[in-house]
Amino acid sequence: MLRISDARLDFLLAEDVPYIDLTSMVLGIDDQLGVMEYFTREACVVSGVEEVARLASLAGCEAKVAHGSGERIEAGDTILHVRGRAADLHQVWKVGLNLLDHLSAVATKTRAMVDAAHEVNPRCEVLTTRKSMPGCKDLLVEAVLAGGAFPHRLGLSETVLVFEHHMTFLGGFDEFVKRIPEFRSRCIEKKLFVEASAEQAPILARAGVDGIQFDKVPADELGALVREIRAIDPRVTLIAAGGVNPGNAAAYAATGVDGLATTAPFSAKPLDMSVRMSAL
Repeated sequence: MLRISDARLDFLLAEDVPYIDLTSMVLGIDDQLGVMEYFTREACVVSGVEEVARLASLAGCEAKVAHGSGERIEAGDTILHVRGRAADLHQVWKVGLNLLDHLSAVATKTRAMVDAAHEVNPRCEVLTTRKSMPGCKDLLVEAVLAGGAFPHRLGLSETVLVFEHHMTFLGGFDEFVKRIPEFRSRCIEKKLFVEASAEQAPILARAGVDGIQFDKVPADELGALVREIRAIDPRVTLIAAGGVNPGNAAAYAATGVDGLATTAPFSAKPLDMSVRMSAL
């Protein structure tokens, strides 16, 4: 499981409750004991459960997980039970709900893509890009993992991935290709990946790159290109990217690529989840 610190979770609480829960104070219910249950109105893959349980603990409540992150659950299922003071329950209520319905939506959409890809090509992995809302990467990565996928690239410090923008500063594609041996010698502990068009991919395979990311090559054209590249160098890692979504994940996976780079899970619509609260 991804490491998310207490300080990070405390920040999420403080964002919604910077000082006091004014409503609970005005109503005079602060110290009344109660219970709260998070539940879903939709079948889904849940994510963020453990973080919400920790939020509850930070707010002074007791939490019991009914279904952990990564589990498939049905409409009506309870996800988490929380017990504590009314004031504390209300502090956790909305922050926890927002985490659960957003992250579970991402996990559910991710799992749909993973299942579609693996059905036709068990060796093809779904890889989510870094094109996500800034400030939310840790939580979204956890949701992606709960959905059965992997992060494609967590940041610029992690992977050598050359785009056309980089080549502009080198004098263009042809000049970049000439200098590939030089670049490979400078990243001896990393693989050299390049985003490329259908025309550029065979040239790069012959030049000795470690991986090629196909940029917006249609699925019905990609299969033949994959076979061509495999014939040139079977060790090259091949990734389909650009417009990959739940509707075409199977078609892209069937081309024989090793991975599908996608931003689609991050646009998942929040699920219909809610809470039940009662006094003790």
